[in-house]
Amino acid sequence: MAKITESGFTHDVVVIGGGGHVGLPLAVALADRGASVVVYDVSADAVDAVNAARLPFDEPGAAPVIKAVVAAGRLTASTDPAVVAGCEHVIVVIGTPVDEHLNPDQTAIPQALEQCAPYFRDGQILILRSTVYPGVTELVEQMIARLGVDVDVAFCPERIAEGKAMTELYELPQIVSGRTERATARAEALFGRLTGTIVHLSPEEAELAKLFTNTWRYIKFAAVNQFYMMANDRGLDFERIRSALTQDYPRAADMPGAGFAAGPCLFKDAMQLAAFHNNNFTLGYAAMTTNEGLPLYVVDRLDSRYDLKNMTVGILGMAFKGGSDDTRSSLSYKLKRILRFKAAAVLCTDPRVTSDPSLVSLEEVMEKADLLIIGAPHAEYRELSPTVPVADIWNLLGAGVRV
Repeated sequence: MAKITESGFTHDVVVIGGGGHVGLPLAVALADRGASVVVYDVSADAVDAVNAARLPFDEPGAAPVIKAVVAAGRLTASTDPAVVAGCEHVIVVIGTPVDEHLNPDQTAIPQALEQCAPYFRDGQILILRSTVYPGVTELVEQMIARLGVDVDVAFCPERIAEGKAMTELYELPQIVSGRTERATARAEALFGRLTGTIVHLSPEEAELAKLFTNTWRYIKFAAVNQFYMMANDRGLDFERIRSALTQDYPRAADMPGAGFAAGPCLFKDAMQLAAFHNNNFTLGYAAMTTNEGLPLYVVDRLDSRYDLKNMTVGILGMAFKGGSDDTRSSLSYKLKRILRFKAAAVLCTDPRVTSDPSLVSLEEVMEKADLLIIGAPHAEYRELSPTVPVADIWNLLGAGVRV
């Protein structure tokens, strides 16, 4: 029989949608700090993995922790929404999606919570964790008010990068926002288990802070990708220029290298911000066209130099970034689609991605490809010595980024 907490609940925390890259590391970290945590997810595979103390994806440092907290009985998972009723803190990691027309669906989160609504009860606090369209926190507050239950609502945006969750959850300051002092204090107490630095904002400020953060990164990547194209079109090596101008020069220290800027957040959040500002966000749209256009630019340059229609092209790395197994919104797949129209054949490989049956081994790609493109800069590729031309805009192999 489950133990009843001091607040009268069976568990301290439930993470709704907690089987993914945002929710599961948080659930594991909170359980590691002594909380009794339940993951609620509609994916039976994800739930089975958690209950077996297995990570359904790669997250460095999390594997031994999930084994320990599951063995200790502090972390369980379920596909039954009824588990929500037994938890004091209800954390929602469902984000605001963007449709095929780049319009955010502001009602997606309230609608997703409808299936859990019968299980909300007095004394809980509902914490929105993923990126939301500005004003969604207020919509959720209105939904809770209509239900007639005494449930606090807070928005505490996640700030982690995939691959760094098990350090950043403990080290980064946590933004906490609530409409009332009670909601704010309760959210602060929960996240105070993880980090000693709490930053307070209003819900609307916190919603924009999250969007501003991701969009700022997206714009920075677009700027260097545009710089890369400028230099490359003149036959110059952008990475050589970047390395020189950033050396011991603090005002340029944060200039990243060129590369495919992708993933499930940056593009989506830039478009959410554009919609919020009545589609008057020229920087955001320029960043989108630059970053999303980079695969086509690379293929066009290669097509002008090589006889692609008679070549087999190999793509090394299909994840959206190096060191990850996450293919969501990966531009390597956009690169693949373009190349299938231009090249005789396209072979793709990734040492970390296991979800794509079309991928082949690195050995096969290296044997059959006439030309290689590094799609994701995995460390496993650093020691390669290809005998065919390589398009390496990441400079992973150290031979420059000219294409």
